[in-house]
Amino acid sequence: MSDTNVNTPRSGSSAASKGGAGGIWLLGFIGALCYYLHTHSGTFWLVLLAFMKAVVWPAFVVYHVLTLK
Repeated sequence: MSDTNVNTPRSGSSAASKGGAGGIWLLGFIGALCYYLHTHSGTFWLVLLAFMKAVVWPAFVVYHVLTLK
């Protein structure tokens, strides 16, 4: 058997040391979902469209920032 301890974390493999922007992205997703649900409320398909737009909202932001002159 190996003498290594399986419970010892490897250096640099901790998820906490990689960054914590997930919460910010979650808040952005919730905000975008609320916005798109407000503008696309009605049928099931419009709500589904609002959800899909909320998932890809960073792409909309980048597109509109890049089109500014």
